Amino acid sequence: MLLKDTGLSKESLQTIFRTALLTRKVDERIWLLNRAGKIPFHISGQGQEIAQVGAAYAFDLEKDYCLPYYRDLAMVLSFGMTAKDIMLSVFAKAEDPNSGGRQMPAHFGQRKNRIVTQSSPVTTQFPHAAGIGLAAKLAGEDSISYVSCGEGSSNQGDFHEGINFASVHKLPVVFVIHNNHYAISVPAEKQFAAKKLSDRALGYGIPGVQVDGHNFAEVYLAFKEAADRARRGEGPTLIETLSYRFTPHSSDDDDRVYRSREEVADAKAKDPIEIFKNEMLTEGFITEDEIAEIEKELVKEINEATDYAENAPYATPESSLKYVYEESEEE
Repeated sequence: MLLKDTGLSKESLQTIFRTALLTRKVDERIWLLNRAGKIPFHISGQGQEIAQVGAAYAFDLEKDYCLPYYRDLAMVLSFGMTAKDIMLSVFAKAEDPNSGGRQMPAHFGQRKNRIVTQSSPVTTQFPHAAGIGLAAKLAGEDSISYVSCGEGSSNQGDFHEGINFASVHKLPVVFVIHNNHYAISVPAEKQFAAKKLSDRALGYGIPGVQVDGHNFAEVYLAFKEAADRARRGEGPTLIETLSYRFTPHSSDDDDRVYRSREEVADAKAKDPIEIFKNEMLTEGFITEDEIAEIEKELVKEINEATDYAENAPYATPESSLKYVYEESEEE
């Protein structure tokens, strides 16, 4: 499937490419900061960027809602978060838009961009997405919600409860399983017996679609169809994207104990960002000079974001109970 099949303009595709590349470079910078001992923790989405940007740009980024899971860095950057926002989060500074430095990294939340705060227990955001969909339906609003999880957490009860409720009431939600083949150290074949997780949609009476997370056009068109269906009032869709997690589960994990270096190297040889870049070049949507200019801009942007966040103040001890108890307007 070709990029021209998406109907997206050259300008839009370049914006999407820039977001994917920004995501990778921010992710790589955070890994370096962790290994340098400057930040305590990181959980990466390297290898899953195209599956995410392909999904994101099928939504209306000005009015739809995003309920991400912890690897959805490309999603939240697409919805309006910045490199500075992310760096403030990983450094746990007072200006962190997610939690004011109170929550561990990759627990995204930003009200102005309709990114709904997630909890550490996985898939608890699925019933929340159904609730937001119900509110939109009752209010007659033309908005839909994106909500995602990994394939491991798709076995949790909240996943099924959220989809079941949304299916019964035909709510405007797109449910997503980002299948990267590993739930921490557990490979897919030990997580579920189904050939395709998207087939779970059959039990809810809704469409289920599996897409190649390395193919931007395939991802985008599947999500566009699901988003359009939800906006028409026809209910939710379940989409499974297939990708591969390049990095360990987190900065505290040693993936050498459960997968070979050859397996990881083979996956990296099929880097979805490189595939997308080559498609952009081949189909004439970008030039090598334009790519070089984007990369130059991103280095500057990420350096400035890192410097700002590293030197920003931490939250004061006096603010430790803020956001815990109700506060009056005078406070």
